[in-house]
Amino acid sequence: MNHVLSGLAANTALPSELVDRLIAVADADLAGDLAGREDLSHAQAVALLARYPETGVGLAYAGKLTASDIDPVARPDTALALLDEGAGGPGWARLFAADPVVERREKLAACPGLPADVVETLAADTNPDVVKELALWTTPETAARLAEHPHAEVRRAVAVNVATPPDVLAALISGEGLPPVTHCSVCEREAIPFTHDPECSRPDCDLPAGAFCEGSHESVVHDLWVAALANPATPADAVVRFAGHPSMLVRWTLAARPALPPRVYRQLAADPIPGVRSDLAENPAIGEDVMRALAGDPDPQVRQGLARNPRVPLDVLTGLARTAKVGVTLLPRIADATPAEIRELAGSKDPAARMLAARRHDLPPGIRDALAQDPDAKVVKSVATHPGLSEGLLRAMVERHGVRVLARVAANPEASPALLEHLTRQARPSQKVFRAIARHRNASGEALLRCLGDREAKAWAAAHPALPPRVIVELLSDADRRVGEAAAANPSLPSAVMEELVVGTGRQVVRAD
Repeated sequence: MNHVLSGLAANTALPSELVDRLIAVADADLAGDLAGREDLSHAQAVALLARYPETGVGLAYAGKLTASDIDPVARPDTALALLDEGAGGPGWARLFAADPVVERREKLAACPGLPADVVETLAADTNPDVVKELALWTTPETAARLAEHPHAEVRRAVAVNVATPPDVLAALISGEGLPPVTHCSVCEREAIPFTHDPECSRPDCDLPAGAFCEGSHESVVHDLWVAALANPATPADAVVRFAGHPSMLVRWTLAARPALPPRVYRQLAADPIPGVRSDLAENPAIGEDVMRALAGDPDPQVRQGLARNPRVPLDVLTGLARTAKVGVTLLPRIADATPAEIRELAGSKDPAARMLAARRHDLPPGIRDALAQDPDAKVVKSVATHPGLSEGLLRAMVERHGVRVLARVAANPEASPALLEHLTRQARPSQKVFRAIARHRNASGEALLRCLGDREAKAWAAAHPALPPRVIVELLSDADRRVGEAAAANPSLPSAVMEELVVGTGRQVVRAD
């Protein structure tokens, strides 16, 4: 019954007094479920914390606890969560800055708004993991100081921080003006030269696969370069030399950067790695010449990336819609298209162009209705979820195109209960239409009963408030645990059944005691 109680704990209709009773008997799993309730009162959160302190961190991040509820010495993890939320008690930051547990100092270093003296203490910490965490989130001034830290991992963290000044990021890449790195996570543990075996079987080893150091901290420096290339604050002139770098990951990261010289993008367009070309294709900074070249790329991943580019020319995008699987989602270029461009696409003789226009959900009624009557099923599928379509047009889609459009019509937010019932009678078993109907706010009890025959739709239907209460109760004992949990979370579950489930749990706890 644990899964049923888990669902019940999430039931939005569960009366407050039953929440109290569940808190009083909760085990660790149920306590975690109860902690996720949005309507949990402050008093209930405090009671739950007292029963299971492990819920404290989640409750703190959910805003259910205050500093006055917490003893930072007794519950340091919860206190640190409150500090991370900017709700910690006075003096807590200084307390944790001197904590002997490294992980707590690390957590503190990531908290916002730390006092200046605490920042200084953390920056001078003897454990590089603490300083590294501080470097990830700190201010420009402190980041600039930490760029001179002797540990390579700390410098890499500085390279990640978007607040790091551009000139400091450039220096991290070149090494110019900075004191040399003296150690990294590899050479401080192993005799160099050392390369970490990707198949390492040592249970206490946490070095990344392939990490290596031959005296120059090579693998960490490589990661620093990648971090700096990904940082939008890094100056473009500091990164252009990496376009021909032998590391695939370096080139891949560079491919997503804006504001690079056109020659760099042209060079990356010929990269042998499809992932590099795919990220490049999605980059709105590339020129039209590069886009047109990538439109003919043999790899579908690259063409799909180009289709997601918000600046791709419409004629190129139309061609991509024919040759690449671009799905039925609204693409950025179509979302930004002008009214004139949408009219042109919708009136095109090419079904791929009409399909692209049909994905806009703000079409003028005339264009929308014309596309709903399109002879091409792919166009109709794209427009079928458009709000504002009449029931007559939706039914005509089904009559004309049958099973090819059922699921999309069922996903129309304004589909009526009668239409959804009609769709269940048209569908064959195990079709997506049942899953769409089971999640639809307008689904009737009759339609939901038909959805119970589909294995995937059954759990969604069990959670739907329109399902008849007697059926919801029956589904509590379903062999599929997901279905039982969904039924228990259904707000239409009779309150008497909710109470019996809670009372039964209390009896079991008493007997166990």
